[in-house]
Amino acid sequence: MERSRMRLFLLWCAAFNILFAICWFVLFSFAGGWVYRLHSRWFPMPQETFSAIHYAGLVLYRVLLIFFVVVPLLALWATERKGR
Repeated sequence: MERSRMRLFLLWCAAFNILFAICWFVLFSFAGGWVYRLHSRWFPMPQETFSAIHYAGLVLYRVLLIFFVVVPLLALWATERKGR
């Protein structure tokens, strides 16, 4: 795959994943009680544990997004600029 297509692909991946993370944060922030009630039907646990799991999941998601999408995208942009 050529660099311009890879850069575009990573840009779309970053945009989609950032939008997903924002939606996750908004849903958990404003409808956290509803999400907890929905999930606690299947997986009974205290609300504090549920919140900790979601917070840790969101942090892990952002770290992996940065590591696997944003850093390669920045590297491609840097090599593109350096090559000109």
